[in-house]
Amino acid sequence: MNNSIKFATSALALGVGLALSAPAYAGGFYIQEQSTKEAGRAYSGDAAAADSAATVFFNPAGMTELEGITIEANAQALFVDARQSNTGTTRTVPGVPVAIPVSGSDGGNPFAQPLVIPSFYATAQVTDRLWLGLGVNSPFGVVVDYDEDFFGRYDSLKSDVFTVNVQPSAAYKLSENISIGAGVDVQYVDVELANAVPNLNPADADAALNIQGDDITVGWNAGITATFNPVRIGAHYRSSIDHTLEGDFDLSGLTGPLAGNNVVTSATAPLSTPDIATVSVMFGTDTPYRVYGTWRWYNWSNFNEIRVQPEGAPTQVSEQNYRDTYSMAIGAEYDFSERFTLRAGTMFDESPITDEFRTTRVPDGDRTWLSVGGTYDLNDTISASLAYAHVFVKSEPLDRTDGFFQGTPAAVDATIRSDSRGNADVLAFSLAANF
Repeated sequence: MNNSIKFATSALALGVGLALSAPAYAGGFYIQEQSTKEAGRAYSGDAAAADSAATVFFNPAGMTELEGITIEANAQALFVDARQSNTGTTRTVPGVPVAIPVSGSDGGNPFAQPLVIPSFYATAQVTDRLWLGLGVNSPFGVVVDYDEDFFGRYDSLKSDVFTVNVQPSAAYKLSENISIGAGVDVQYVDVELANAVPNLNPADADAALNIQGDDITVGWNAGITATFNPVRIGAHYRSSIDHTLEGDFDLSGLTGPLAGNNVVTSATAPLSTPDIATVSVMFGTDTPYRVYGTWRWYNWSNFNEIRVQPEGAPTQVSEQNYRDTYSMAIGAEYDFSERFTLRAGTMFDESPITDEFRTTRVPDGDRTWLSVGGTYDLNDTISASLAYAHVFVKSEPLDRTDGFFQGTPAAVDATIRSDSRGNADVLAFSLAANF
């Protein structure tokens, strides 16, 4: 296999895996910002609350608690502040016995301000026992874009991951106490990413690698609720979705002896989203106050490697070694009147990224949420909800080496050393109608 294909396919394996793991201010690349009410109580009522059409996503069994037809539109704005500080980033030069420093800016804040996450849900009661629902949202993805002179440019410059998930669902009331529900997830994913590539002569401008891939695949989810006043228990499972990305990549700008490695070609790469299991408990089904607790498990360990099959070349493998994680949340709300409800909550959300695989594409750390929110019924049909959350992200060091043109006399190692820090503010708003 020639050096250009060998390098480019290895870069695709690494790049796709990292880009799809960029921080969405939930664990890994999962976006949990799908409901304004849940944002206000820090996602502590996910599988048990069943008080809005967003239950289609969190637990479709909860639709049996909604009378008539319910429609809900959400928009969440993430104001993310993330920064990198150079603590000794270097690169090697063939024939030079010591590594040389890599200069450049801190890359700026790589997140657009704000990142807007919309979602839409609808439910309809068909009979006394049967409900149908539909959810449209974006459960995975992020956009990270550093300045071109970023000192970590050999690690990453841009990661743009976009998903659309369409979920038709149904729920059935088995008895006055027990309901079940399930949905089909039709999911589209599109990935675009870029990073710089070092030329042999440090005085030459960097080369560039740009990658794009997409796919559409189907998964499923199912849940159950059990209500025994004043307690409701809910459980929900969302399956992994196995995508096969079909992509193009463009390696350009290599000079001197490396110029023959400039290439445009195609490849495919499998990508699996994690299974997610949720258990929630709600106390206060028939009182003006409610207390919630939720525990979630994420099967991130199924994302242990990326395998890339380039056209006409051997398979390339890039290890990711994610670990399974969990999150825990508690929250409460109180009906101050028939029209106004106030809520609050907190959540701890563990990162699946291990230290040896952390990168500037994944400046990830454990997160702690503090949230408040409220709902006001404008009339008997329309209600509006507002929520605010601050997300504290644990600062983490970066010390990672990536190899370029390995196995050739032109081999270069680029080592990024950085302190990564960040936090986020989330502002959520929704309008809901019940007929």
